[in-house]
Amino acid sequence: MTLKLFNTLSGKLEDFVPQNPPLVKIYTCGVTVYDDSHVGHGRSLIVFDTFRRYLEHLGYKVKFVRNFTDVDDKIINRAKEECKDFMEIADRYIARYYEDTEAIGVRPANVEPRVTDHIPEIIDLVRRLIDKGYAYATPEGNVYFSVEKFKDYGKLSKRSIDELIAGARVEPGEDKKNPLDFALWKRSKAGEPSWESPWGEGRPGWHTECVAFVFKHLGETIDIHGGGLDLIFPHHENEIAQAEALTGKPFARYWMHNGLVIVNGQKMSKSLGNFVTLREIYTKYHPDVLRLLVLSVHYRSPLDFSWEKMESTKKVYERIRQAVEDYETLKGLETYDENLGGLHPLYNTIKATEEKFFKALAEDFKTQEALAASMELISEMNKIRNEAFKEKKISKQALEAYGAAVNSLKNTLRNIFGLLEDVLPRCPVKKVVEKEMEPASRVMDESLIELLIKVRQMAREKKVFDIADTIRDELKERGIILEDTPFGTKWKRA
Repeated sequence: MTLKLFNTLSGKLEDFVPQNPPLVKIYTCGVTVYDDSHVGHGRSLIVFDTFRRYLEHLGYKVKFVRNFTDVDDKIINRAKEECKDFMEIADRYIARYYEDTEAIGVRPANVEPRVTDHIPEIIDLVRRLIDKGYAYATPEGNVYFSVEKFKDYGKLSKRSIDELIAGARVEPGEDKKNPLDFALWKRSKAGEPSWESPWGEGRPGWHTECVAFVFKHLGETIDIHGGGLDLIFPHHENEIAQAEALTGKPFARYWMHNGLVIVNGQKMSKSLGNFVTLREIYTKYHPDVLRLLVLSVHYRSPLDFSWEKMESTKKVYERIRQAVEDYETLKGLETYDENLGGLHPLYNTIKATEEKFFKALAEDFKTQEALAASMELISEMNKIRNEAFKEKKISKQALEAYGAAVNSLKNTLRNIFGLLEDVLPRCPVKKVVEKEMEPASRVMDESLIELLIKVRQMAREKKVFDIADTIRDELKERGIILEDTPFGTKWKRA
């Protein structure tokens, strides 16, 4: 089945054909490390982490590069506010970024370059652009890319230079020739971080760093360049201009852009008070719930985040997880032979589900349709489970088919979607943060939980159901969910 991707550059769905299979080179724009990563970052991270897993499932060898912008106006301003060195700010939030990405199951990229480690490469790139006539230095020590010199400018965002010039302006203090020209090298102000260059002390422009990273770690042409929809213009447009001005080759063969995240119908903004960090999410919910929410919407569509949607997604996630976990309980039931005259009907559902799952992913990575197929399989599994729990026995054929279904879910939802990798939260960071945020009175020891379950069972046996229900409700209020099974009461943390 041929993988088809929507290429932002062509505006069409195209067959994915890498340059040198099985190698696939991917670059995505990373974070500017001046604050904690938010749900918008999380969406892009989860989308491309899952896409990478899918390519690896298809047998490709993926070389994945994602950068850190560790010198920037926002970082410098934060450093001034806290009276700290800018590198201390950057290091702090890179460390927290790794905590956050580990918590949500996003694997590190193969290479994660930082701007401050690539200053020589950036200076060399700027020098080459000046030598080829695409950039110019000013007496003030700035270097700009001359947009009018690159005839294909605007091809990614589908805008003409004339249209862009009409809406552009030169800000006070800027010394560029054309309002569209963008900075490759910026003269540093007093007290700001700076590096020596042929044009004086300064620091890189934002649009330059990614080109330097790609050239060094992936080469002149990559297979896929990814990022959020908001980066198409001007960032990705400016990357294309620099790279292709130097090489005359396509910078990226396919451009993938994920849709933006809105919160309760509004653009996410600190000023609106709807700025949601990853850390806030995974201290309230198992991180798989966020992954499930992201993957339940097509990557190119907008994602409207709300706590209500997290709550409803949590119920779906618990249904998925329960279907997998119940296999162990089913194996403990009495078994009997059932003459079916062939394979159990669930095998047909497994086959149909896998066909739908992989067909959806092959058609522009439609994770939402793949998840829908998986939920159809879980519905059939639940029919078998419910009947078995009711009868307190299960046929050997049904049990074998149920196990095959569980393995199928692990091959798809675990190996590709990154779900179900464990039962409890996967990251110790989450537990640390929970202890910081959770009132001590709500943190329950496991031995106490087991004792309360025993007391509840005694109350049920004596038919004192109001006490049994009160224990169940109080535990739920503290994040402990009870489930009564033929083999006794099981519990889990919400």
